[in-house]
Amino acid sequence: MKAEGIGLALLDLFYSRAVRLCFLAATAIFVALILGAVPVRASVDLRDAIKAHPLADVFPGADHVGDVDGIPPAAPVFRDSRLAGYLYLTSDVVNSAGFAGKPIKILAGVDLTGKITGALVHEHDEPILILGIPDSSLDDFIRQFGGVDIRQRVRVGEEAKDGEVGVDMVTGASITSHVFADSIMRSGRIIARSRGMIGKTSNRAGKLELEKFDVASWQRLLESGAIRKLHLTRGQVATAFSKSSEFEDADKLFIDLYTGLATPAGIGQNLLGFANYNKMISDLEAGTHPIFAASTGFYSFRGYTYRRSGFFERLQLVQGDKTIRLTSDMHRSYKELDINGLPKLREISFFNIPASTGFDPVRPWRLELLVEGDADARGKKFAGFSLNYSLPDMFVQKPSVENAISPMIDPDMPLWQVRWIDMMAEVIILCIALGLLLILLVFQDWLVRYRKQVKVFRVVFLAFTLVFIGWITAAQLSVINILTFVSALLSEFRWEFFLLEPLIFILWGFVALALLFLGRGVFCGWLCPFGALQELMNRIATRFGVRQYTFPFAVNERLWSVKYVIFLGLFALSLGPVEMAGQMMEVEPFKTVIALKFVRAWPFVVYAAILLIIGLFVNRFFCRYLCPLGAALAIPANNRMFDWLKRRHQCGTQCDVCALSCPVQAIHPNGNIDLHECIYCLKCQRNYHDDHICPPLVDLRKRREKRQAMREGATP
Repeated sequence: MKAEGIGLALLDLFYSRAVRLCFLAATAIFVALILGAVPVRASVDLRDAIKAHPLADVFPGADHVGDVDGIPPAAPVFRDSRLAGYLYLTSDVVNSAGFAGKPIKILAGVDLTGKITGALVHEHDEPILILGIPDSSLDDFIRQFGGVDIRQRVRVGEEAKDGEVGVDMVTGASITSHVFADSIMRSGRIIARSRGMIGKTSNRAGKLELEKFDVASWQRLLESGAIRKLHLTRGQVATAFSKSSEFEDADKLFIDLYTGLATPAGIGQNLLGFANYNKMISDLEAGTHPIFAASTGFYSFRGYTYRRSGFFERLQLVQGDKTIRLTSDMHRSYKELDINGLPKLREISFFNIPASTGFDPVRPWRLELLVEGDADARGKKFAGFSLNYSLPDMFVQKPSVENAISPMIDPDMPLWQVRWIDMMAEVIILCIALGLLLILLVFQDWLVRYRKQVKVFRVVFLAFTLVFIGWITAAQLSVINILTFVSALLSEFRWEFFLLEPLIFILWGFVALALLFLGRGVFCGWLCPFGALQELMNRIATRFGVRQYTFPFAVNERLWSVKYVIFLGLFALSLGPVEMAGQMMEVEPFKTVIALKFVRAWPFVVYAAILLIIGLFVNRFFCRYLCPLGAALAIPANNRMFDWLKRRHQCGTQCDVCALSCPVQAIHPNGNIDLHECIYCLKCQRNYHDDHICPPLVDLRKRREKRQAMREGATP
């Protein structure tokens, strides 16, 4: 018999593992089939986005757009035949993704002063925007960014402080609003920095290091960034005028343009030699700085009219929002330089930029090379090419710590870090609340003996969950969070997106630990705002004598399966078209009740109201039978590490007090607690330790009192 028992146990183990393997294999095949059936949408690049939308919607007053070039890619925009700014597609720069896990493609423009000229959504797959939120709301949100300086910090849905810009968020789409705003602003800063419009920081502090000198060759100055180079071919220039670059001389050199700040000895003295450098510096007025410019190739950056007109029409200096026209009075021409490794140069010039222009040698600047094309009906047509310059740190004296200006928040700080700093107060409050709940759960065997206090604590905590976690901070967890996490694992997983909402991230971390140790009931019973609302309303209804209905256990057990079917259906749909999944996710009334506070189209409000009304008669009706999130969390319930819910051998045989009093009928007639359905309210544990409710304890108490009475009666 013993050998037979061992054999049967091994057979059961084999079959249980085999069934699990078959289930996993079937799931993998199902996922693969679904993925294979989903059509892959072709990516849309910047050129297609520019063609798809009127230029005036993104860059008002612009004449035409040049060809896309550079890293990251951007298209130069011209107004009155002069470079006015750039167009960019956010997905080419920062690749921000939302709930759908796919890039958000926003076409935006930034002018030479560093201000957003306009923006519009070219393509997105956000389910929260596809359903329930009209396109007009999204358009109004994006339109707010017109005229915003990319160096400023944008606060979404919050009151702006000094030096900041406040924009209204899309109601009911807080995370998506932050992602959209960050995509526009951060990509705009990157584009502007790559084109020399702004530096790494908007307020670079320090003074020029004038005396530091080390002998350096031409190549070393190039490698260190002291001298910068712009290389253009004839094909690149033709492309800028929307002409084909496929001709015989397309790869031939058009111009190699070099530039650098010649004020520091480490640059100017290396270029000119000791004597010529000192002569140049001694002749300069205070605050004047020489800019070095040289070229080789077919094209002349000087042009041929500057002696007559007094202005260089092909070259201009730009720093921030200042455009400095180079004049013949500033110009000094040289025939040769005194430096090793110098290539053969066609033109060598130094431009002395006076202090009256407001030029700051420490901040980044750029030379704009203008190339004239064929005239059309509007007149001459120009293409602009930027040569960006930022002075290497070795030539900048850093200010002392006591004199340094410390910005509140670095505008280049990742969005998720900014969000955590902004919401630090809410994070602390939530962590304190979770700490109190954790104390109750860990020491429940002792604390539940204080029956009234635990009951009060539960009501107060449910109110906190509803008001603070739900209505104030909108940190309601949803099944969409699980589906998004799965989608991220199947595609490109990035923690940054999940860190955008600190409270939701903390809640999911706590729920994950609770699932590992205790099961799903901790979230459903304590941390779900909609569940808290149902239970609080049911308590009020019970207090006013509203009759409560319960289903026979056999019916109740079969109704449980409905929420699992809903979850599996949502999971399958989430792998397919976003629109269908978004519509089906409305089975959760969380957005209507918690995020939007019933301010929504009437069908959604009626659906949520019906669920809440039913909950007055059947406690937590939605949680028990329809909630896909509860189903998802219940699936791993049997794999918890601890079983702290105490039971007695009399439970289900001699006593059914806990089964009758369980608010969600999670206790089977045999006395076992079904942890797939338990909400961990601890009511059964309060009964377990109460010698006035639990029959075995009541019997022990009565016998103890009887013995005590007999002893007292026998005492003379």
